Amino acid sequence: MTKQSQFLSRIALGALALALPQHAWAADAEDHLGPDAILVSSTRAAEPLTDTNYTGSATILSIDDLHQRQTRDVSDALRDVPGVAVSQVAGQTQLRLRGSEGNHVLVLVDGIEVSDPFAGEFDFGTLQAGIGGRVEVLRGPQSALYGSDAIGGVISYFTPSGCEAAPVAGYIEAGSHATVNAALQAGLCRDDYDVSFGAAYFTSDGTPNTRDGLRDIGRDALTLSAKTSADITSSLRLRAVLRYTAVDGDYNDQDFDSTSPTFGLLIDSPGVRYEGEALYALVGLTWQASDNWTHDLSAQAADISRDNYASYGRTFGSEGQRLKASYATTLKFSSGPVFNHQFTFAADAERERYRNTDPFGFAFTGRRSTDNVGLVGEYRLSADRFDLSGALRRDINDRFADATTFRISGGVDAGQGTRIRGAYGSGIKNPGFYELFGYFDGQFIGNPDLRPEKSKGWEVGLDQSLANDAFRLSATWFDSRLTGEIYTTYPAPTFVATPANRTTRSTQQGLELSARAHLGPRVTLDAAYTWLDAEEAGVEEVRRPGNTASAALTWRAPNDVASATVVVRHNGATDDLAFTDPSFIPVTVRLDDYTLVNLNAEARLAPGLTAFGRIENLLDEDYEQVFSYVSPGRTAILGLRAQF
Repeated sequence: MTKQSQFLSRIALGALALALPQHAWAADAEDHLGPDAILVSSTRAAEPLTDTNYTGSATILSIDDLHQRQTRDVSDALRDVPGVAVSQVAGQTQLRLRGSEGNHVLVLVDGIEVSDPFAGEFDFGTLQAGIGGRVEVLRGPQSALYGSDAIGGVISYFTPSGCEAAPVAGYIEAGSHATVNAALQAGLCRDDYDVSFGAAYFTSDGTPNTRDGLRDIGRDALTLSAKTSADITSSLRLRAVLRYTAVDGDYNDQDFDSTSPTFGLLIDSPGVRYEGEALYALVGLTWQASDNWTHDLSAQAADISRDNYASYGRTFGSEGQRLKASYATTLKFSSGPVFNHQFTFAADAERERYRNTDPFGFAFTGRRSTDNVGLVGEYRLSADRFDLSGALRRDINDRFADATTFRISGGVDAGQGTRIRGAYGSGIKNPGFYELFGYFDGQFIGNPDLRPEKSKGWEVGLDQSLANDAFRLSATWFDSRLTGEIYTTYPAPTFVATPANRTTRSTQQGLELSARAHLGPRVTLDAAYTWLDAEEAGVEEVRRPGNTASAALTWRAPNDVASATVVVRHNGATDDLAFTDPSFIPVTVRLDDYTLVNLNAEARLAPGLTAFGRIENLLDEDYEQVFSYVSPGRTAILGLRAQF
């Protein structure tokens, strides 16, 4: 890490050392997802929706869900969400929604866009689950609300407010592979303001990730966050968010010696590592002009850098910034005793900048930038038995043709706990900086003539509640078409990689099933299954398993003095690309399916003090999420959590 990171790390660990003997956090046992769970990211209006009047496909991982599964990396918990496929390797964790690409998913943290402008996507390996966090997942195209990046959907992570967090809480844990993980959360809640602070630190020596390798792949990560809101007047409220992340990790390179028996495979590469830092900030004002009319103005910024190193020094680097200002106004009114109307207008102005900090002088190191203005109109109608919504967005781009995206959806209460819903919409993804301009001359050549990728898709779903909401079942069929997909070509005679737009169509269709059941006063079951068919011109797309499934069974003792959770996650066989041909043109390989079992448990030792532990990959499954990248085996962790 940089000196700044090391200094901040010492501050965080020092605070933990002072707090942990008498503080920590325990989830409220009643924090299960209820029938009126809040969906903040499902609308551009300042007032969020509930899952009963949202007409799309959404999943909420509540505070209690993350707590009971002892989630440390948010990407692990997202494996339990229908339609989600995760590919995790050292230095890059990708997530795909409904067969889309990793850069087709918009990721928000406390309302801030966190993707790297250089890569055009977010590395989920940098998103640590702090104490009291929760997650929303919106599946299906959301570009009509959020513009580029939201073809597959939106994933939002929220840290707790000062009124949601305990006054002081924390945990510390340690286990296999010299792993130590610690977190601290503090909150203050008053009638006219609240504030919360969070810190999370992770370090591990790791395990080898090459076939028959010996080099341990370790990682250190630090997250610091602060969040506040305050009443300036009775109708004007201020909010602010500040977030800092730093990661220092090892990784291995592929063997590119065509005469070697391990050509194209990952091999032990001593000294190869990466460093990444990101600073995010948001400030906003919400003005309640009247009971029915709200205005919201916000500004956010992101500053993200990454450097790669070999044993002889730095080999690559990038710096990216994003500045964004947004305004939204919402007007609500009723017509008669049944119909409630909501109109929202929103405007976004965004500038992204990027600079390649190549240390060898092989690439252009000046700044590149893109500007975008988006105008959004959204309408929602709510009645006793049905809900309708529609959104239209116009994006005005400086580098690409202007684009219009839309989304229409509706839901009907059919009685007896049955809800039928459907949606149809379009999405768009602008090319990223590295696709437009490359990163190493002579190794990956950019294509400034790339066009945005475009998608249209529909879904129909059925939600069923039984036995006074003790059982909740959901089924969704989706179908989408992507045109202009950006892929990497290797044209002769040089075979130097360069991106291009496909002239064929990519298709994604599938079935998502989920269930939540209270099997008794102390036992809860969550289950999800996805069948996916994702193809490009009839050829199966890579890193998109045809079948994924998960189940989490939780037991709680009376008065919550103890609990245990077993989580089973299955990832079906999937194709991947391997660079095992001397031409460096990738060939398709098949990765085996795998099933992981995690066991978590905790027991209260005294008021405010809890011991906990978990075993990840209990059956010591040997598996690869990406070709030739070996994933960790069985891991055991023990810890203490306290609350004050």
